[in-house]
Amino acid sequence: MIERQHPITYAVWSLLLLVAFWGVFEAQWSLVFIALITVTLTLIPILSSRWTGVRLPAGFIAAVTIFITATVFLGEAFDFYERLWWWDLAAHSGSAVGFGMVGTVLVVVLVRGDKLALSPAVGALFAFSFALAIGAIWEIFEYGMDQLFGLNMQKSGLHDTMGDLMVDAAGAAVGATAGYYYLRGWTDGRLSRAVAQLVEAVTRKPPK
Repeated sequence: MIERQHPITYAVWSLLLLVAFWGVFEAQWSLVFIALITVTLTLIPILSSRWTGVRLPAGFIAAVTIFITATVFLGEAFDFYERLWWWDLAAHSGSAVGFGMVGTVLVVVLVRGDKLALSPAVGALFAFSFALAIGAIWEIFEYGMDQLFGLNMQKSGLHDTMGDLMVDAAGAAVGATAGYYYLRGWTDGRLSRAVAQLVEAVTRKPPK
């Protein structure tokens, strides 16, 4: 049973499915494919949450859903990468910051919520590595989609991939730094305070 999600997540799913149905009616099969692939990708965080037992907040899943829709659906189906020069930059940097923060949450969960048992530097290094690994996996996904289904997610190939990874690294560093401040007990900053709230949401025991 899938837990109740944020209204934004339901709205995005509904929009994607409506586009897919319209694509079938108009015989726009590439649009149908991209819409359904996008829906499938947005389900991964929910399913992984059930498999790992780590409860992800509905707001975080909504943010991931928006990111995937922006990169895969809007970027490919409506060519936002070409229409807006900053689209790729904003998508990768924003997601990398978020995954850097999530990396901090994961390492706190691994030590059973005892952040005092963590070295802030080691926790930040893990968070940075986690975010950058997610970025690398995404680039592999883009390459696979281009090769298997004839899309053009990599645009200029190597230059696009390396540019994305550099942006991912910068965003991951920002997110990991926020995690470092949180682990040091400094939560005055907006991002470090967001990490604290995310940790609280993840580690909070569900009501009986």
